[in-house]
Amino acid sequence: MKGYLRGMQHIGLPTASVPDTVAFYKELGFEVIHEKRIGGADVAFLELNGFVIETYTSDALAGKAGAIDHFTIDVSDIDECFKIAKDRGYNILDGGGINELPFFNGVRFFIVEGVNKERIEFNQKL
Repeated sequence: MKGYLRGMQHIGLPTASVPDTVAFYKELGFEVIHEKRIGGADVAFLELNGFVIETYTSDALAGKAGAIDHFTIDVSDIDECFKIAKDRGYNILDGGGINELPFFNGVRFFIVEGVNKERIEFNQKL
């Protein structure tokens, strides 16, 4: 799979208040690069010198110490990465398939569970 991985894309940070989180990170120097409302939840992507945070409304995880929900690897071919993940028997979460969301010009992704219960998202921007 290594040949399809291009590096770190973002981390997922759940929050009770996207506006409060955006304001805090803007004070640190981050800039909002994308905002959207999906199914009743606010989502914002913030960037500082190539480091990207995706923050989104999530009452279940927000405010807990260490509450980074996932980290994301940017990939060049989501279909091939998904095939490799299935062939290797990785525990594929969120319905067990490739998902799509209308962020930026669209993204396709899937999430696997790592050996420490960490959530690893493989994501291709369209």
